[in-house]
Amino acid sequence: MATLSDTEVKDALADIPGWELSGSEIVKQYKFADFVAAMAFVNQVAEAAEAANHHPDIDIRWNKVRLALSTHSEGGLTSNDFALAAQIESLAGTR
Repeated sequence: MATLSDTEVKDALADIPGWELSGSEIVKQYKFADFVAAMAFVNQVAEAAEAANHHPDIDIRWNKVRLALSTHSEGGLTSNDFALAAQIESLAGTR
């Protein structure tokens, strides 16, 4: 799978609100009511990531969850990163 060009990344970011480019990753932080709600979200993300065989870096700080996506095997961003980010957005919308 090929990495996306800068233009393709910019266009894809427009479709996933709140996600930002940080180096060779796309990142977003989510805030929840408490730790339990944050962990419930992380568990949903884990299930989606496992099903996609594409796993984000996850940082949990009490009620905040920061996710970072990059296709490490390709050395940058691919369509897999944006597909999983869109799926994560749909999970966040159900909370």
